[in-house]
Amino acid sequence: MIERLVLFGASGDLTGRFLLPALGALHAQGRLPDGFQVLGAATEDWDDEGFRRFAAERLEAHAPDLATASREAVAGMLRYRPVDVADAQSVAGLLDADESLAAYLALPQGLFATTVQNIVSAGLPGGSRVALEKPFGEDLQSARQLNELLHSTFGEDAEKTVFRVDHVLGMPTVQNLRFWSGQRIEEVEVLWEETLALEGRAGFYDRAGALRDVMQNHMMQLLALVAMDPLASGAGDDLRDAKVAALHAVRALAPEDVERCTQRARYEGYVEEEGVDPARCTETFAELLLELDMPRWKGTRFRLRAGKALARRRKGVVLHLRPADRESPGDELRIEIDDSEDATAYPSVLLDLLSGGNSLSVRGDEAEEAWRIVDPVLDAWRDDRVPMRDYAAGSDGPPRL
Repeated sequence: MIERLVLFGASGDLTGRFLLPALGALHAQGRLPDGFQVLGAATEDWDDEGFRRFAAERLEAHAPDLATASREAVAGMLRYRPVDVADAQSVAGLLDADESLAAYLALPQGLFATTVQNIVSAGLPGGSRVALEKPFGEDLQSARQLNELLHSTFGEDAEKTVFRVDHVLGMPTVQNLRFWSGQRIEEVEVLWEETLALEGRAGFYDRAGALRDVMQNHMMQLLALVAMDPLASGAGDDLRDAKVAALHAVRALAPEDVERCTQRARYEGYVEEEGVDPARCTETFAELLLELDMPRWKGTRFRLRAGKALARRRKGVVLHLRPADRESPGDELRIEIDDSEDATAYPSVLLDLLSGGNSLSVRGDEAEEAWRIVDPVLDAWRDDRVPMRDYAAGSDGPPRL
């Protein structure tokens, strides 16, 4: 197991909300090796003690039940150095050892390419890994360019070295979400509906919107796991091959279909939120209707709905039975993702990363297939061919398509 984690973006919300609690959970479970080290790196002019104070505050807020012994153990793992990821010498100063490491890029995706190039220029020790948080790119073209960079940099070992994070894959419910058939299913709903609004994330969210933030990644993973064919084995490559095949079977929307099968909206008052630029026309709600060219799913609709500031939280999958198979009107099977699963996912993700696994990593071609599906929608929305609707915060959102 890798025994050193270099955490880029160590002062950010992702680190404080998920990664530090995940380290605490792994320690409490006895799953971290003795002497495990974490080097935090960010733009803040902190020292080790400043980073430890930050960690203590975030663990108190986001892991209040963590035992004191594990809190103290996490503090003991932590060191800190300021970094400028655009400066090769600054990055090299973080990697001054011969042992393998995991470089975790909890950074905006626009900084991935520069940071990876500078990590490699510094001399990445053998057996190391590089983790990239979602979103992987901002459209199909940028995802392809990033994949080309990673494959040219790491060669045949690219998919062993690179770990594309989508923490939804570490959620217990999601790990058991597979092998359905459309024979009795009229519609599959994939939902990511939240009661929360921006919660301080305007700087990121206003540049992403619902389509890029959750639909291209989390929700496409759920779709793929529901729709994929049964696996030949439980091996990581078999799983990822099956997910790629399912995503490849999703029929891309033609221009005329985008107007009929998609909708976007934002909650009233969104443009007045601090940090929001009205000129970006960012959606806080998105809905897509999709079909798959797979015999098992002939005649089954896939409906994806995601939104913020809605009346109720609904995350997961709803399987609506065909009328002939219903014992009563509206028969359905709900598979819900619990609130706590965001926090429980990251220990699994970190453990997979550190132990050399890849079952919880998104493969490069998988990311590209997901962008292939949403790219025509992004194009149509950018050209205003689909109107931006409004909905009241705290409502159920726009009517279903």
